[in-house]
Amino acid sequence: MSILNELRYYLKSQSTSIPRYVLEQTLMTLLGGLPSLVGIGLRGIAYKLILKAEGLPIIEHSVRLLSPANLRLGKSVYIDSGVFLNALPGGITIGDGTNLMHGVVFHVFNYRDLPKAGITVGKNCFFGEYTCIRGQGGVKIGDGVYTGTQCNIAAVNHVFADPNRFIKDQGITADGITIEDDVWLGSNVTVVDGVTVGKGSIVGAGAVVTKSIPPYSIAVGVPAKVIGDRRDPEAVKRFNNAQVFFGELENLRAAPPE
Repeated sequence: MSILNELRYYLKSQSTSIPRYVLEQTLMTLLGGLPSLVGIGLRGIAYKLILKAEGLPIIEHSVRLLSPANLRLGKSVYIDSGVFLNALPGGITIGDGTNLMHGVVFHVFNYRDLPKAGITVGKNCFFGEYTCIRGQGGVKIGDGVYTGTQCNIAAVNHVFADPNRFIKDQGITADGITIEDDVWLGSNVTVVDGVTVGKGSIVGAGAVVTKSIPPYSIAVGVPAKVIGDRRDPEAVKRFNNAQVFFGELENLRAAPPE
């Protein structure tokens, strides 16, 4: 009987139903490892049977999807190889023009039935390599948010008040995280549960954000402390003479629609 229970638990962690599990695994087995434009094209067409997408999703090879029925992709979303998206059960929504680079993990496996679980990402965001977001308490990310590599955004925390019990047996808290529009998180930034990072803020590499940050802040350190305001004239003046480079992607996004 325990084997059957474990099997049910496994299937629950993989998909929303047994028929969908069979369809999802069949398509991902046949098409998931195909490289090049051929693979991208075939997945773009076939994966629309197992996830919700506006237009054809751009999904590289070796992307792992759990419960893709709960995955919603906007237009021109790019998912690089090695990405892992676990959308069970609260779901993952990714807005138009957002890029997930190699090794990114979005994880909403919610076996405790937490009410706010899920990850919602706005438009034109960029998540650097090996960035990990855990959405048990709910993570809401606005438009134009960029991260460096290996950032951690974890909307979950362990209770550890009783030293006589294993931490794993004391439950968790999950208050949620909000990252507003136009935020830049440097490489290796950690954002802990219960925090809001205000619009237009910059968080320096390696910082640990343990308290909410007001809009347009410049914050650094462990724990992160606000050291400046992007609207400060002196801060703006320091960048006036800097060389600024734009690439093809920015030019494409700035071009007026035909």
